[in-house]
Amino acid sequence: MKFDMGADTLTTLGGQTITSGDDLSGLVTRLVDSIQPLEGKFNGRGREAFQYFKEHADEIAVALRISLGQIQEGQSGMETAFASGDQEQEDNARQSQSAMNFDAAKF
Repeated sequence: MKFDMGADTLTTLGGQTITSGDDLSGLVTRLVDSIQPLEGKFNGRGREAFQYFKEHADEIAVALRISLGQIQEGQSGMETAFASGDQEQEDNARQSQSAMNFDAAKF
């Protein structure tokens, strides 16, 4: 009998990470759209920062999505490692159990 407490935890977390990446990149796009009316109202360094953000918003959104994708890859690797370790532990327990002589035990 296999006991999988939280076996789906990393899978669920991975799915949420992907969804969060999509949400964040969408929010960056919405932010750019919502600040559009402010264009031309800044001067000096404020204007430069505004223009830089506006011009690089797509790159920022892509970078967020890539970063969260890499986090999801790490989560997937952890899930694989945990599953492998769980299987190895089960195999070792079965092997040890089959080598035991329960008939000889005195209780």
